[in-house]
Amino acid sequence: MNEEISVPILVLVAVILISQSTFLFINARKHGHNYWLWGILGLIQAPSPTIFYLIFVRKIWKKKKTKH
Repeated sequence: MNEEISVPILVLVAVILISQSTFLFINARKHGHNYWLWGILGLIQAPSPTIFYLIFVRKIWKKKKTKH
């Protein structure tokens, strides 16, 4: 079977992957993580690297300690 993927879909996928990769690169660099690794992982697939980064690396689910 010779199925072709339309050009607009390829452009959309490319924009999503590049945007995700840029976000991960900048955010990881800002927070002192291995930014090249996260930037490259962001180009492979979406949205798994972003979810993994936010949950396991940045640990966004933890509540911030408040001072009383």
